[in-house]
Amino acid sequence: MSILVGKKAPDFTVPAVLADGQIVDSFSLSETIKGKYAIVFFYPLDFTFVCPSEIIAMSHRMDKFREMGVEVIGVSIDSHFTHNAWRNTPVEQGGIGAVEYTLAADMDHAIAKAYGIESEGGDSYYPAGVAMRASFVIDQKGIVRSQVVNDEPIGRNMDELVRVVDALQFFEENGQVCPAGWNKGDKGMDTSPEGVASYLAESAKSL
Repeated sequence: MSILVGKKAPDFTVPAVLADGQIVDSFSLSETIKGKYAIVFFYPLDFTFVCPSEIIAMSHRMDKFREMGVEVIGVSIDSHFTHNAWRNTPVEQGGIGAVEYTLAADMDHAIAKAYGIESEGGDSYYPAGVAMRASFVIDQKGIVRSQVVNDEPIGRNMDELVRVVDALQFFEENGQVCPAGWNKGDKGMDTSPEGVASYLAESAKSL
């Protein structure tokens, strides 16, 4: 697995199912997220187990992500046709319903390889060849600012992705860094010895 934090997010153009249900042959990441924040999140396979809970949880937070100016793109190695079938399967039957963001089709595994999260199998719960349960937060310049990978049985907390974007935007707007456990509305920290001392004097016991 490679580390992409601080590097340009690998671009891709692949078939996809858009948020409105339209199937397209050429969805471009760079064109879609140009000048915007983005989350690219990978999951192993359609019609599986932990994956639908994550995908639905992400869709439930799309109003918040849109408010923050964030594009969301889900990616697995399944085809756009399988993505579409899963969207058209009722939630009560293991489907995901009409999720409110794009699902991209990484059929040749090129995206998973470019992001360094194609499973090699081994001692992991992942079968070889699928995308790991990975999330990438990308800034408005196309640079990866956060990268998190969970093993297959461990579902992600989509509220944490909201928090990370909040923290990134706070830093960009205020120039202050976000200490441990920071949430929107909390104080930041000045990047100086005095700033650290001031913050810890006030907040260390609550960390």
